[in-house]
Amino acid sequence: MTDLPADASIGARIRYYRVQRGMSRPVLAGLVGGKSAEWVKAIETGKQHSPRLALLLRIAQALELPDLAMLTGNGHAVPVSVFAGPRHSTLSEVQAALTEYRVSLRTEPVSVSHLAERLRYAWAVRHSSPDHRTQLGSLLPGLIRDAQVAVRALRGEERREARRVLAGVYQLADFFVAYQPAPELVWMVADRAITEAQEADDPYLIAGGAWAMVQAMRDDTRWEEAIKLATDARDQLTPHLDGAPDDWRGMVGALNAEIGYVYARRGRHGAAWAHWEKADAVARRLGPDYRHTQSSFSMSVMAAHATTLGVELRRSGEALRAANALDPVTIPSLARRSRHLIEVARAHSLNGDRVATLSLLDRSQRVAPETISYNGFARDMLIDLRKNPPTGKRTEVHQLCSRVGIAA
Repeated sequence: MTDLPADASIGARIRYYRVQRGMSRPVLAGLVGGKSAEWVKAIETGKQHSPRLALLLRIAQALELPDLAMLTGNGHAVPVSVFAGPRHSTLSEVQAALTEYRVSLRTEPVSVSHLAERLRYAWAVRHSSPDHRTQLGSLLPGLIRDAQVAVRALRGEERREARRVLAGVYQLADFFVAYQPAPELVWMVADRAITEAQEADDPYLIAGGAWAMVQAMRDDTRWEEAIKLATDARDQLTPHLDGAPDDWRGMVGALNAEIGYVYARRGRHGAAWAHWEKADAVARRLGPDYRHTQSSFSMSVMAAHATTLGVELRRSGEALRAANALDPVTIPSLARRSRHLIEVARAHSLNGDRVATLSLLDRSQRVAPETISYNGFARDMLIDLRKNPPTGKRTEVHQLCSRVGIAA
């Protein structure tokens, strides 16, 4: 290709670096996740508006560009790693376990009950460890490989049970690969979770796989698809609730909460709160001691969702009133508690209260360092605070940025 003009559009820059790397449009679309070759062409030719920041970051990562300015052309260095979560040291091992394909089988016996116990332990680690990504990174490769082998080695009802475990392993892996520079893995594990659940013919696990896929669609701004999938999964599960375990109702509540979240992202105030109320009613019926393992759905998390909805709807007063009514300590999952503190920080940021924003982000980092380090909203707020720190707080801002992994 000819040299790239200084005034080249974002689309032209995407095409330039794609061709420079010998990458086809279908390959780039697949690496970005959930896109088509036609979508890439429309972006490159200017027939579609330039992608938003989150999607632009994924394109930069797929093209292995170290600086976002290479796509925006604004002349100011903007390292991709500043905005995107860092690549965890164990990501390659988890990725290898997900993408290895083997023909031969091990001959030693496979215990599905032991696999299920290992999965329960891994979920407990996910919720109780401040360094939950590091812990999961050490547990997941073995779990993925062993569960895959079990599905291939067993027959009949044992294979069905193995598929249930493997679906749960993929649902757990979704939390590890999220917000890392490997978006294709997010779509892979979400799709595999649904597929294994369907093969097991398990309505509850199918709904759990859909819940994970809905979040991927939501973050990709595929609003209508996300709402349709969540609604369908909820409606398919609802007829089975009589006599079912509490977790089946918890999943219905979690899906309603996700629908509300998607509507909030779209700015639909009435629909967002209507679905929040449906989900909150489920949580209250299940009681204050109930916690859903995969989604963290509970009374306390529904209270946290109220803050998130206020933030997404750009109504800081609603968000802060909800935040003031909830003691974060009542959220047992450290990862989810840390995320809630980030959402409260976002509410204060909307109000322009930089001191409170800094304080909440600091609390979030101390609760679960590996949550805030991979949270794009938190990183954006810290970058903004670094540029314009509150009076007398420059040192604290730089120290927090350093702990999170953002260069001073």
